[in-house]
Amino acid sequence: MHTWPVQDAKARFSEFLDACLTEGPQMVTRRGTEAAVLVPVQEWRRLKSNAQPSLKQLLLTDMARAELVLPTRGKAQRRKIDPIG
Repeated sequence: MHTWPVQDAKARFSEFLDACLTEGPQMVTRRGTEAAVLVPVQEWRRLKSNAQPSLKQLLLTDMARAELVLPTRGKAQRRKIDPIG
């Protein structure tokens, strides 16, 4: 995967895009730190279709995710504290 500083990616965007389409994903860095990746749309769609549901999707679903087993209240026993230490 080729790495492009953000300034080069901006200044040479057509070349950046062509490299993505012919060579595959292209990494963009900002101040030497990886910031983003440009991927061909077919790759993006493949990745998106294989992704697990997001946390938001899981929380908003109306399907039960698991049985919630709660202990009955008032049955807990406290530890006895030795006053001597």
